[in-house]
Amino acid sequence: RFIHHNKTLETTIECVGSLYNQSCLYHNLYYVDNWFMILTVKGKQLPTYSVRTNAFILWPTTPNKRVFDSYYDLEKFVRTTIDPRILPSVTLYFGQPWHHNIGHALFDGLYSAYVALIRFPPRHLQPFRILAGVSDCKVCWSEDVYSRFGGLGLIKLNVLNNMSKGNWFMFEELVMGSGTFCQRCTQPNLQLPGGVELDASRLFRGRMYQQHGLVHPIVRRKSSSEGRTSRDVLQAYIIDNKRFTSKDRKEINDAINAINNYTNLYLNKTIKLQWPLVRVSYLFYNKVRAHTLSSIRVNATPTDSRSPIYELIENNFIAQLKLLRQIDIHIAGPGTGQMYQTFLSDGSVT
Repeated sequence: RFIHHNKTLETTIECVGSLYNQSCLYHNLYYVDNWFMILTVKGKQLPTYSVRTNAFILWPTTPNKRVFDSYYDLEKFVRTTIDPRILPSVTLYFGQPWHHNIGHALFDGLYSAYVALIRFPPRHLQPFRILAGVSDCKVCWSEDVYSRFGGLGLIKLNVLNNMSKGNWFMFEELVMGSGTFCQRCTQPNLQLPGGVELDASRLFRGRMYQQHGLVHPIVRRKSSSEGRTSRDVLQAYIIDNKRFTSKDRKEINDAINAINNYTNLYLNKTIKLQWPLVRVSYLFYNKVRAHTLSSIRVNATPTDSRSPIYELIENNFIAQLKLLRQIDIHIAGPGTGQMYQTFLSDGSVT
């Protein structure tokens, strides 16, 4: 359902943040011949609307602009000349390199764009579409994460570009401007950009679990001991890392055995313990697999746009999230193996 913003077909723009760190919400933003287009009327004042849409590209994205003598001329042009295909509701646009790597896909692309969306509440709590500048990739399951996270699907920019040659599209609402909110954009407090002041880390975690059909991680508001007893076994996971040397792996394995032996020795004893009980596991994320329902047969029809069981089954990322909810101690070396830490429960440590 298309709702005219103030019953107009003219482009209007709202921007927040400094020019270096700006995000903009565009109403009625057009797209034709591989680029965004603003349609406005002579004399209309617009804010500075250039934004960075990619953490790794330093130059801004600036839509083109077409100015009409009157609103009558603008509306006539839209209705009778271009007759655009309308993309209703909210679309979130960002560029994303290396989306074959889930760490970069989530925290150098999706997270930073979501921070931009949080700046225009309550859109971050509603379903939205994602327009992503990503390369062609046959094995990038991050694209499914994008689609589920937004709720209204994923459009790849290269596909839109091919279809926009001589054809007009109009975004009812489009948000962009996230280039400095990425994981790589180091903050003085070492937090994710917007993670504290906009509560973006918690909101991102909550939406990720929600959109993948999972119960949220346990909430602890005061201390990590909430919901735990002194006899609970803490679950620790050491994340595999390609940078570990053979010596590192031997030392890690020795430490795992020593800690687990201590836990096994005192697990069922009632004496007061000097140390908490910890169960340590070594984790390869790529070996975490979803439970398959191979015995269930569902007939697809030619009109199904996707598998009829798509919303009902787990995938490997959902299986990883279910595991992350249970981790009390998250141990990871440097690199993208650290990036899932945002999805840990309250009171967990990393």
